[in-house]
Amino acid sequence: MSDARQLHFNAFLFGCGHHGAAWRHPSSQVERLSDIAYYEELAQTAERGCLDAVFFADGHSVRDPASGGMWFLEPLTALSAMARATERVGLVTTVSTTFYTPFHAARMLASLDHISGGRAGWNVVTSMFDAEARNHGLEEMPPHDDRYSRAAEFVEVALALWDSWEPDALVLDREGLFADPAKVNPVGHRGKHFLVDGPLTVPHSPQGRPVLFQAGASDQGRDLAARCAEGIYAVAYDLTAAQSYYGDVKRRIRAAGRDADAVTVMPGLVTYVGSTTEEARRKKAELDALLPVEQSLAQLSMFVQQDCSTWELDAPVPALPPLSEFTGPQGRYDTILRIIDKDRPTVRSLLGTLAAGGGHCTMIGTPESIADEIEVWFRSGGADGFNLMPPLYPNGLADFVDEVIPVLQKRGLFRAEYETATLRDHLRGRR
Repeated sequence: MSDARQLHFNAFLFGCGHHGAAWRHPSSQVERLSDIAYYEELAQTAERGCLDAVFFADGHSVRDPASGGMWFLEPLTALSAMARATERVGLVTTVSTTFYTPFHAARMLASLDHISGGRAGWNVVTSMFDAEARNHGLEEMPPHDDRYSRAAEFVEVALALWDSWEPDALVLDREGLFADPAKVNPVGHRGKHFLVDGPLTVPHSPQGRPVLFQAGASDQGRDLAARCAEGIYAVAYDLTAAQSYYGDVKRRIRAAGRDADAVTVMPGLVTYVGSTTEEARRKKAELDALLPVEQSLAQLSMFVQQDCSTWELDAPVPALPPLSEFTGPQGRYDTILRIIDKDRPTVRSLLGTLAAGGGHCTMIGTPESIADEIEVWFRSGGADGFNLMPPLYPNGLADFVDEVIPVLQKRGLFRAEYETATLRDHLRGRR
């Protein structure tokens, strides 16, 4: 491997794909969503491409069963099985600091790190929906600041639990000690949210601590990421937004006294890959055509706060007021304005873009043109890599691994083979 800075990629595994109509597509694997072999095969595809990791988000409520659902297998259970079907690719899962306890989370994640030989990662989230809270004994989600206060203490306790067994604590002397008691330490935490004696019931794992990821966009989320994350999942539709986030979070990392270059920032990336740009656009159009039109227009009406039900699907999006004149929630509206300004889409195409990753970057084209765009983001201070969000699984991931990755490898921008064994070392390199 060259000493030059190189890209990083995660594959964000999500049902049949990140497009809202993916499960309706003839090539989807919707009948296999309960089959662990399906997820093992996706992880093996990611490993074939030498990707850093596969990643599961997680949710704790059912939103709309008719639309294809959000979740299926519990992620830590699935990743434990997938660890046995792979050798190098990292295994990252979301664990909510609002619904778990530090001991429970630390124990499960340390176990996954042992099972996988040092490939576990934890995406730290605080969750957001009241429907999830009501499945965990709460009437509604706690206030934003309270959730982040709990999250900061939660991470502190989890780190202490992972450190409670020193690396050489196990003696395993059949005629003497199993472990050296002097090297197994209590935690003795007494905080605002948690009381934890420790030590952890799982000895020191191969990485010591699973790799920490964070995806918060708020000030509190960015500060939490700056203090503890080794990888950051970001949201940016265009390069300007990506550069703004990247610059801000790197500044916060340095202000926290950490090495900003050691923290990997990965915006979400939706790709449609074709031998020609026209073929790639046809792949998007195929999926877009499967969206329930009435439901999709109703959702767009909510986002833009006007009736879109009469909009002509294959005509350009009608003019919308500027952000300064919009009185509703501005985050998603700003993203819609960015999509319109960048892509000049038809109404149908806009609905499809929002259905596949929402506000995440979308690249449509040949392997070479997509590699060109990735390189621009990488070299222009927009990203250290990407959290891949294929609109359709398994085809979309295979297209990226088999078509785009080789182009990046030829340019020296991505590894041609794994040279490290743990997820942390994948992200940091042998250095």
